[in-house]
Formats: sequence, structure tokens, C-alpha cells
Amino acid sequence: MSSRPVIPRLAIAVLLPVATFSFALGLVLPLMRFERLFLLEDRPSLLDIVAGLWRDGDAALATVIAAVSIVFPALKILLVHVTALTGARTRPLAVMNALGKWSMMDVMLVALVIFAAKSSGLAAAATLPGLWFYATATFATALAATLARRAG
Repeated sequence: MSSRPVIPRLAIAVLLPVATFSFALGLVLPLMRFERLFLLEDRPSLLDIVAGLWRDGDAALATVIAAVSIVFPALKILLVHVTALTGARTRPLAVMNALGKWSMMDVMLVALVIFAAKSSGLAAAATLPGLWFYATATFATALAATLARRAG
């Protein structure tokens, strides 16, 4: 037996805990900082954004953001864990491929919001650790999924 499959499995064993931990921090830590009029400052986390939308009566938007930003990535991380632990190569991988298309959408949307705020001059905006943890989870999950497909 060659030692070639050991490297992807070792990488998966490192990437999955990193992805899981980073995803949890990405949900609860502030994603960005908005400063308006030098006095008002907002530092929402992803969970704060979804809760705020729900509270303000935007249930449809809150549901879409929760599905794409929280549920889909959590399912993808779970499916990569299942694939890595069981060696399953059929259904979990098909679902992961479908979910993978949405992986970077949130990171891109937050970057666009920050760019729009900065370029409009209405608010100063900056990224905070939550966004970086969320992005790390996205990349680590994508890489682990790719390695799990190949190692299977």
C-alpha cells in the first residue's frame, strides 16, 4: 500500500476541526464595523444580522440569509465530516457539490457591502475577525471536501 493517501487524510484531519471551529467563531464574532457620523458604530455578527432582519419584519430575507449563510455551510461541514469518517462516496458528495456553489457568496456579499459603504462616503467600514474566521471556514471546508473526494 502506498503512502500517498495518508497525506490527504492527514490534511482532512487538520482542516475539518479548523473549519468547524472557524465557522462557529464566524457566526458569533462581529463581521464588520460601520461608523456613521463619527458617533454611531455597529459591529454585527452574522447571527445578529439574521436576528435583526427577523426582528424588523424581514422574515423572508432573514430566512434566505440564514439558509445560505448558516444552514448550507453547516451542512457542508457535516457532510465533509461524514465523507471523511465513513468513506462514503455517493450521496454526501452529490449534496456537497450542490452546496459548494454557494460557499463564497457570503464573504463576497460582505466585501461588497464594505466596499459600497466606503465608496459612498456615508459610513466608514472595516472587516473584523468574524469575517476572517468565516472565510477561513469556507476555504478549509472547500479544501477538505476536495481532498475527501480524491481520497475516498
